[in-house]
Amino acid sequence: RRPWEIAALMLPVDSRQSAVLELTKEINQTPLTKPSMLSLSLALSLSATSLRDRDVLSKSDPMAVLYSKEKDGSLKELTRTEVVLNSLNPKWITKYTMAYYFETVQNLVFRVYDIDTQFHNQDVKMLKLEEQDFLGEASCTLAQIVTKSDRSLTMDLVCGEQFSGQAHARKFGKLTIFAEESISSKTTVELKLRCSELESKDLFSKSDPFLVVSKTTESGIVVPICKTEVMKNDHSPTWKPVFLKIQQIGSKENPLIIECYDFNSNGKHSLIGKIQKSLLDLEKLHSAGTGANLFIPTAMGPKQENKVLKSQLFVESYSEKIQYTFLDYLAFGYELNFMVAIDFTASNGNPRLPDSLHYIDPSGRPNAYQRAILDVGEVLQFYDSDKRFPAWGFGARPIDGPVSHCFNLNGSSTYCEVEGIQGIMMAYISALHNVSLAGPTLFGPVITSAAHIASQSLTNSERKYFVLLIITDGVITDLQETKDALVQAADLPLSILIVGVGGADFKEMEILDADKGERLESTTGRVAVRDIVQFVPLRDVQNGDVSVVQSLLAELPSQLLEYMRFRKIQPTL
Repeated sequence: RRPWEIAALMLPVDSRQSAVLELTKEINQTPLTKPSMLSLSLALSLSATSLRDRDVLSKSDPMAVLYSKEKDGSLKELTRTEVVLNSLNPKWITKYTMAYYFETVQNLVFRVYDIDTQFHNQDVKMLKLEEQDFLGEASCTLAQIVTKSDRSLTMDLVCGEQFSGQAHARKFGKLTIFAEESISSKTTVELKLRCSELESKDLFSKSDPFLVVSKTTESGIVVPICKTEVMKNDHSPTWKPVFLKIQQIGSKENPLIIECYDFNSNGKHSLIGKIQKSLLDLEKLHSAGTGANLFIPTAMGPKQENKVLKSQLFVESYSEKIQYTFLDYLAFGYELNFMVAIDFTASNGNPRLPDSLHYIDPSGRPNAYQRAILDVGEVLQFYDSDKRFPAWGFGARPIDGPVSHCFNLNGSSTYCEVEGIQGIMMAYISALHNVSLAGPTLFGPVITSAAHIASQSLTNSERKYFVLLIITDGVITDLQETKDALVQAADLPLSILIVGVGGADFKEMEILDADKGERLESTTGRVAVRDIVQFVPLRDVQNGDVSVVQSLLAELPSQLLEYMRFRKIQPTL
């Protein structure tokens, strides 16, 4: 559930509606303009070839079982296919629809069984798998499937005591998984709304109205989806279009609550009126060219009464469009290229002492820097085909040299790339022995280096989007220079993730992350065309339920899509 749903559910029933209303008012103080990363719906289809024949007088009767592999290594059964009779090359009809989350690693395990003849009339859900003949197993991540251009992955089925974990497991046929994106993930409704004869809530002027569109969850919690801009001093406003994803709502038949508020700068907005309509209802209003009257609740509780107002809501335009998704660009051949920059300033403490943020624990327990690299790299590595990652350090003095604010982590003077996530880890540990921690903390040079690589890729028309992870313990001293670099980098296929480690004050980092403020502005007055920074203090994530990976990566697909729209790049699938 969303955090506000959980919070509301913890309240007594009578208090929920008022709490949600107060929450809605609080949300109204900030614009709901940043896109959120919604899960995409994928339907998985399975087929196999050259299976083992375990029957004497006929061929095997195979059934596939799909599991998710949890963090603790345990398997959770998701679905079973039907049994295909007498076939070593089955194409199962049963599909499994699951949500795809970019920001998490979704491990899947597939096992194939030969179902004995005596069980053919049983429901597959009732079958005891230990009574069936095991034909083989394959495992992968969902990311490995969706990064294929045709969203199809073929793997060897293996069999052994440890199944696919066995070094010399025998191969017993092949399993193919095909992922098909649900069309509802892409369907977006564009609505242009207006109101007439709104009542005045201000003494000496007309109201300043805006709309909030919300949905109601199965548990009865009202969740805001989007809102319009505020129209100053207007009782018959026409707002700019709003965009609603069908998947976000559930279906076109699900009811929506559209509330009209009078804006107040203190955040205590006054409800002018509301209406409840589904997308189908709104489409009919547009077709008929008629309006629907707003109402205002006059009593709460079981016998809720409404006062119907003269004010009406009209649908000026209604259209449904297919919008390209993150997965469309992956199928188009786009990759995410991972880069990392590590803070080697003296404020991290002496790496030889256990209280240092750079201390390498002999037990193998990763420090904060290593954990951030592993967690982010674990997700992004599946979207980078060559797995050669640029890696830099900053704020240190290499042997017999001046302080450098962007040096190659591998020690080379000519190239910055390392092989794989393990290559980053090895280069990091090596650098700790070959540089002296210094300062100050400057971001500008590493952002400029990353932007240079992204710019070259853009010039060469490569289908690449770059992700720079900066891990730091301190307050930056080149805030304006960093802003200048970020404003320029916003034009490029680049996003920047910043992890704050240690107990420093990270207020300036939050300035760079435009989630909580205005778009960045350069020294020359140029405003960034988009927000490319996502910041999270590691301590905040450690104390919560959301992992650092989810906090950092949740916005990446939306940032990539925003860049594609900015550059007018469409996937020709």
